[in-house]
Amino acid sequence: MKTPVFEELDPASDCDCPGCVHWRRVLPPGSRAAGPVGHPATLSHVLGLARAGRTPMALALAATAGVVLAAGQAVPAAAAAHGPALPGVPAGDEPDTPQGGKAPLHGPSGKPAAAKPGQAAKTPATTRTEIINRAKTWIDAGVPYSMSAYWKDGYRQDCSGFVSMAWGLPGNEWTGSLDTFGVRITRDQLQPGDMLLFHNPDNPEKGSHVVIFGGWTDYTHTYYVAYEQTPPHARKQSTPYAYWSNSDRYVPYRYKGLADGAGGAEPSTPTVPGTATRFPGAAYFGTGANNAYVTQLGKLLVARGGARFYTTGPGPRWTSADQRATQAFQKAQGWTGADADGRPGPTTWAYLTGGKGKDIPAVAGSPGAPGTGTSHPVPAYPGRAMLRPGANNAYVTQLGKQLVKKGFGTYYTTGPGSRWGEADRRNVEAFQRAQGWRGAAADGYPGPETWRRLFS
Repeated sequence: MKTPVFEELDPASDCDCPGCVHWRRVLPPGSRAAGPVGHPATLSHVLGLARAGRTPMALALAATAGVVLAAGQAVPAAAAAHGPALPGVPAGDEPDTPQGGKAPLHGPSGKPAAAKPGQAAKTPATTRTEIINRAKTWIDAGVPYSMSAYWKDGYRQDCSGFVSMAWGLPGNEWTGSLDTFGVRITRDQLQPGDMLLFHNPDNPEKGSHVVIFGGWTDYTHTYYVAYEQTPPHARKQSTPYAYWSNSDRYVPYRYKGLADGAGGAEPSTPTVPGTATRFPGAAYFGTGANNAYVTQLGKLLVARGGARFYTTGPGPRWTSADQRATQAFQKAQGWTGADADGRPGPTTWAYLTGGKGKDIPAVAGSPGAPGTGTSHPVPAYPGRAMLRPGANNAYVTQLGKQLVKKGFGTYYTTGPGSRWGEADRRNVEAFQRAQGWRGAAADGYPGPETWRRLFS
């Protein structure tokens, strides 16, 4: 059979089809495969687009490529290789990202600009929009990765130089110093412009990395958009939280210099003029929150029958009393599941501030029970961030002991203890599977419903 002829398709350098992603990871910059396929990713690009159903042309070319293969034409085995389904690339293919140390900005001549030794670190005011827009300038320019070269804006072309640039810092920092320009936050508090930082003191040049958080890709909060500087050049890519490798060692930080009204480093100190009827946002409630909206919530809950949950206060610091009282109010409305998780959302807030719905019912003989009437109330769910890789707190211990009590401690060889480990995850997964759950519902990470059933 005569081999059909088709026009070579040369994908764009930033093509995100699985084939092109694969070849960009394994071939040196600028290299091209020899042979009839002019672009190293051409065949896999075509097949990748066809599999993804991108265009009729791609389907036609894919069919043609199939005829070529059927005709016995020699094609390198790697030419048909595909990366994983979008988004992203395998963790094993993630490159090392060596970096330079602290350094001043570099001027147009390529020499360091004047620096003032010993000067205290400054945090120039900026906004989230400005941070993301600065990050995009390097993405759009395809700034090549280098730990020794400096881009025309004066910042070093490595991962820490990229974040220094995005945050608008007065000099080039490194992963061992960037944390001094931010405040630590939780996963649930992440917003565009924050950073995810992994600093490895044992091997800081090759084991560390830092990226700019660009927002969650969907409601599951398992993937996010990462703006980063990594070989071969700056990129924007959907990335699993917290990163492809060393995921449990990345720490989220918020820039200290965020301007007022831009979701700054301390969103926990707003001024509430009287009674705020507009919902301030989920970031103001939950573990670690300390602000006037928490006080307002507590007072509203007390007025609706939640006084028994508070031994002191209500006050500005979020506690389990706030969560239990909120959950009791939500259950009083007949809400269940995620709608009664103890975290106020827009509807809960509207009911409380507008005097709508039912009050929290009194429970005789059980002052601490969240509206259940039982003598053994379920402890308040502490939040997802407290029960994840990297967590080290009393809730992990509490969870482990309850798993053992329920007969799901098989994977513990020691403990359970306060540091989250793989044994905790596997035991939780076993418990979830015992409930008949599968897939994402049995991932080993306890949500509110897993917690409720485990402690019921």
